[in-house]
Amino acid sequence: MPRIRTKTLDFMKKHNFYAGPSIMSQFTIEETAKAVHNFADMGLSILEISHRSKQFQAVMDETVALFKELLEIPEGYSVLFLGGGASLQFAMVPMNMLSKKAAYLDTGVWASKAIKEAKLFGDVDIVASSKDKNYTYIPKDFVVPADVDYFHYTSNNTIYGTELRKDPEVGARLIADMSSDIFSRPVDISKYDLIYGGAQKNLAPSGVTFVIVKDDALGHVDRPIPTMLDYRTHVKKGSMFNTPPVLPIFSALQTLKYYKQLGGIREIEKMDIAKAETLYNAIDGSKMFVATVPNHEDRSIMNVCFVMKPEYKELEKEFIDFATEKGMVGIKGHRDVGGFRASLYNALPMESVNALVAAMKEFEAKH
Repeated sequence: MPRIRTKTLDFMKKHNFYAGPSIMSQFTIEETAKAVHNFADMGLSILEISHRSKQFQAVMDETVALFKELLEIPEGYSVLFLGGGASLQFAMVPMNMLSKKAAYLDTGVWASKAIKEAKLFGDVDIVASSKDKNYTYIPKDFVVPADVDYFHYTSNNTIYGTELRKDPEVGARLIADMSSDIFSRPVDISKYDLIYGGAQKNLAPSGVTFVIVKDDALGHVDRPIPTMLDYRTHVKKGSMFNTPPVLPIFSALQTLKYYKQLGGIREIEKMDIAKAETLYNAIDGSKMFVATVPNHEDRSIMNVCFVMKPEYKELEKEFIDFATEKGMVGIKGHRDVGGFRASLYNALPMESVNALVAAMKEFEAKH
């Protein structure tokens, strides 16, 4: 066999602000790495074991149990781990839940994509939209009609940096895309019929999608549903109807264990709010930077979006380069917004926020 040469490289400390896939806890990374070499003392890598093995079934069972424990999910709900990302859920939700008409809140690109898919299965009532101001606010005082099959909203908008952090009070079945803020705050699951999300922000590497579904909310549409796209298939088979994304599910379990070690969701929320306040305070107190979301109530604590004030606009690329030299990674804003975006997911330490703030202040002092 050929010899593989390895060498030790000295890397600058990196501060990972990528919006997704995003930062994982060191605990998750290290435990996953161990399993890649030797999973459950089997002498095999988790990359090569059967999903039908008793060892992986134990992983699946523990992941579901801990998911329910941390989010305080009541009886009568199933937790599923599927493929296809939230993008597939945009179609699966109406396919399984929409009989005649659904209500949607339009707060960004991902909400609009969900709306597009829902229109294939029935009428869609867009109860409110913030598109008129490039999605820089959360609409208020909208009315959800009583005759809709469900109301769907996107809780956090990664591109624009807005977030709806309170469970809406509506008189219809409630469904949410919580891809980018799940596990960042307590959620009253009993108010929802279905919650879904891609796991690659606050839970696991890309490749697995979580679904929390109220069991008695299923089976009420008349259309035939392909077996693979029917939630009941996956409820019945415990997410094992087909081969599940084994490695991301194992990593998700490690993240859930880490969250439990931290003290649970309420403790995590305190840490997330502290990180967001630190960065927003620095932005609001700056002569150079300005937040893209003016209303503090609407600001995301997961994705902080900001730009240069008009008189400093030409310095944006220079700041990106400066911050990169200081170890910041992934702070360039989405093309629809421009400027900068710092994603402050659960695994990001306060140390990284402080480093970004220090870089901002140093850059500002030079100009």
